[in-house]
Formats: sequence, structure tokens, C-alpha cells
Amino acid sequence: MSLLFGYHMPNYSFPGSKREEVFDHVVQLAKAAEAAGFDLVTVMDHFYQIAGIGPETEPMLEAYTTLSALAQHTSRVKLGTLVTGVTYRNPALLAKMVTTLDVVSHGRAVLGIGAAWNESEHEGYGFDFPPIKERMERLDEAVTIAKLMFTEERPSFSGRHYRIDKALDVPRPVQPGGPKILIGGGGEKKTLRILAKHGDIGHWFGGDLEDLKRKKGVFEEHCAAVGRNPADVVLTLGIGLILVSDEKEGAAILERIPEQRRPMMQVATPERAAEILQRYIDAGFGGFTFNNPTLPTPEAIARAGEMIKLVRGAKVR
Repeated sequence: MSLLFGYHMPNYSFPGSKREEVFDHVVQLAKAAEAAGFDLVTVMDHFYQIAGIGPETEPMLEAYTTLSALAQHTSRVKLGTLVTGVTYRNPALLAKMVTTLDVVSHGRAVLGIGAAWNESEHEGYGFDFPPIKERMERLDEAVTIAKLMFTEERPSFSGRHYRIDKALDVPRPVQPGGPKILIGGGGEKKTLRILAKHGDIGHWFGGDLEDLKRKKGVFEEHCAAVGRNPADVVLTLGIGLILVSDEKEGAAILERIPEQRRPMMQVATPERAAEILQRYIDAGFGGFTFNNPTLPTPEAIARAGEMIKLVRGAKVR
């Protein structure tokens, strides 16, 4: 499988923009990512802005209406969330929404999902926020229901938390077998087991390479336990790389990153960034995501396109 590069948009604060211009900026960035060679464009599924990106009062667009609108402005990139919280929507409704996205995008939807974590927005919106054990149970059942609805005509399922009864999902997904399922999170006992059972793509945050390799080994043990070939799942990493043409530019961009996140960031030219990523590729990781706080302009995204070409060229050789 070829390497997967994702462009993630967690930030909708564009200085100087009027309210009615926010989505225009989002479109501009998504189109630039498509032109640069990214394979996937994602948005957060949150209702408040999250710590590490900005104050919770900053703008936040609802994920699936945003993705459906982006489908009309793009033609090649896959579209999904990074990631939907399982507590936010009934899973059958979520499967219907992702199927609709697949139809309106002509087969470009991805279902990104995780166990949810932001208690503040649960309280604000009146959603139940059960303990993590229950949220993991819900995640397992939700992904089971989504796969059934993507692949069967009238599926039924009865679990501890959710059920469907001869559920219809018409029109059917455009992609054979339905949209790929991306599981976000690296919890070693539960999340990685759910990924092994159900996922097509896993997403973790980058970090120490040796620890990531150890975690990959845990995932492979889960695959063996459920009879899954780990090569069927693409493991992707969120990478904190700031791409620059010189160090001065990098310092200016780093200043815009919240202080608590700066230790996780590296400043690099496209050539140096390609070398950094190659170490992860050699360790068996199959994709990377970059976000709009570190690639905030079409020019920065184009620089990432240079890096993508270098990485893919090295892989071909």
C-alpha cells in the first residue's frame, strides 16, 4: 500500500476574517492540500476548540456539514474526521451520515472514530460522558454497527449499548465494502484491540520512535489474537514538523504554536523532513498527518508537497 499523507484542520481562527469568510479559508487550505499531493483531508469532530490549539471559545465548525461542503470543492482527496467521538451520535445515524458523505463525494469518505475525551463539551451540550470502560465498549459496538451497515443490506445487531433492527442504508456506499474505518487513539489494552478487529487505518500521535515501535508490537499481538493480518492496517502518525526554507522563518512560526506544544515540534526543510519521516517508514509506519497550525497557508502546504514528493521518490527507489 502506498504511503498516506493527511492534512488536518483543527483550527478555524483566521485573523482578520469575517464570520462569513471562515469557510472560504477552509476551502482554500483543502484545495491547496489536494494540489500538493495529500491523500486525506480531515477536520476535528469537536464543538469547542480544544486545549493545545486555542481557547475553547474560538470558532469551531461542525464536522460533517463541513466535510460535505468540502466534497463540492475537491475532487481527489479522501475526507473524514480525526476523529468522531463515539458519544456524540447514535452509531447507526453516524454510519448513515458517513455513507451520505461517500455518495456526495463520489466515494471519498473515511469514518474516523474514537472513544471521546473532552468532558467540557459533553457537559455543555448535554451529552452523557460515561467512564472510559463504557466508552470503549461503545466504540467497539459502534464500529461493528458501521461495518454491518456499510456491507449488508438489512443488518441487525443487539449489543449492551446499541442495537439496530434490519437497518436500511440506502443509497449504499460508493466504495466497495464501504468507507475505510480509521480508529484514533493508542490505548494498548482496548483501543489497539478494536483497531485490530475492525480498523483499516490507525492514528497515533508521533513521539519517541522506540516507544512507537513497542506500541506497534502490541498492536501486532492483538492482530494475532483476533486472526488479523497487521499488514492490512495502515498505521499513521501525527507529526509535529514545521516546514521552512530557513531557520528564521521556523522561529516565527514556532511562536504561533501554544507554548505547551512547542517541545513536540521540529523545524525542518522539506529535505530534512523527508529524512526524518524515512525513519518511521523504515519502522513500518504507513502514513503521516500534518495540521493547519503548522502548515497555515497555501505556500506552507506547497512546501509540504515538496516533502511528499521526496518521501515517495525515496520509497520508489
